[in-house]
Amino acid sequence: MKFLPTRRWYTVAAALAMIGLAGLVWPAAIGLLVAADLAWVVALLADALLAPDGSHVTVTRSAPPGLSVGRPVTIRYRWKHDLRRTVRIRVRETLPPALDDRAPDVRVLTIPRGRPIDEVRQLTPPRRGLAQGGSFTVRAEGPWGLAVRQGNLPLPWSLSIYPELPPATRLSLPAQIRRKREAGLRAVRMLGEGRVFESLREWVPGDDSRAIDWKATARRGRPMVRQYEDERRQQVLIVVDAGRQLTAESDGTARLEKVLEAALALAQSAIEQDDNVGLMVFDDQVRHYVPPRRGRAALRGILNALAAVQGRLVEPDYPLAFRHLALKSRRRALTVLFTDVIDRASSQALLARMGSLRPRHLPVAVTLRDPALERVATARPSTDAAAFERAAAEELLLERSEALAAMREVGVVVVDVAPAGAADAVVSQYRTLKRKGML
Repeated sequence: MKFLPTRRWYTVAAALAMIGLAGLVWPAAIGLLVAADLAWVVALLADALLAPDGSHVTVTRSAPPGLSVGRPVTIRYRWKHDLRRTVRIRVRETLPPALDDRAPDVRVLTIPRGRPIDEVRQLTPPRRGLAQGGSFTVRAEGPWGLAVRQGNLPLPWSLSIYPELPPATRLSLPAQIRRKREAGLRAVRMLGEGRVFESLREWVPGDDSRAIDWKATARRGRPMVRQYEDERRQQVLIVVDAGRQLTAESDGTARLEKVLEAALALAQSAIEQDDNVGLMVFDDQVRHYVPPRRGRAALRGILNALAAVQGRLVEPDYPLAFRHLALKSRRRALTVLFTDVIDRASSQALLARMGSLRPRHLPVAVTLRDPALERVATARPSTDAAAFERAAAEELLLERSEALAAMREVGVVVVDVAPAGAADAVVSQYRTLKRKGML
């Protein structure tokens, strides 16, 4: 805690210095100047001692535990003090980099005696990640306005900033689901030879004796049979390659960010369909694994994992990732891998592992095209250098097409799409597979 003079104190001190000029014609003015300066310094010290410190001023914050990139949110602060007078403070808040990349702003607040004040701010997170840290630097004026006492108020943030969900894919948010149910749209249970228990009913002639529930029969004193419904809930595994393939930018936007948006959109859509959804993120190691679940618990776990994903300039270890997946998930699943391929030779490990998922699983590879490379490959060259660039770009795109064709030959469903349309394309492909009963 330290104190500083205010502009008011400096102004009066400068005026007192004028007394020194009078000392040229009136020697007694020098002694008057010394006495006045001493009194003014004493007044400064007394005002600084009376200024509130960190133990008198407190602040609390009301904010949601999770935010989304690019979506404004309202943050509320409540300031109060325990002194018997009105307190004027100057506040500078330092936010975590993931929450706000602007310079710390300064605002002035007047807190009346015996009554807290509420402050409302609008924040728009600029990037995805974990927001940790943050504090306030507070300067509180003394009762005469001659000095300010400066100190820090620790009020750290601890929240997750999730990937942005494009408006076109916000079809499975809880509010949307509630509106669909209110409109009469519900999942239809199909009774049949499935193995998902639906209910008990009395036995009637013609029922299979293997369906008799002997415990229920003993309790009720009459034959009871189990009734089953077709199993409609499938398993969806979202696998994100956070290695070097997706660390580059495309048209000024990180490709990995578009992948995470698409992964979140797919998770939302699968949860709407009441499927079990899981997530794995890997590079040269397995960084995150969220076991398949359904409902809000699944969405919460996936959101927290996606918020912490960081791209790394390392070669992805596909054998390690798929071994981990085989150990953790033994049930048939729609396995959606977000990655990219360059050519057939450099993607041999990926091709082998994706093909090995068949026939037990249904593999889907989501690859992101490079619009800049495609523009070079289709541009009319005006110089020799531009002609060489176009030839190189065409060769890269041809090798990439061959690698994707090889994946399709081994039964992998390939979704090759531009980064901007990844979310819509993945959700559309998932719904198509679901409608065709291929899961």
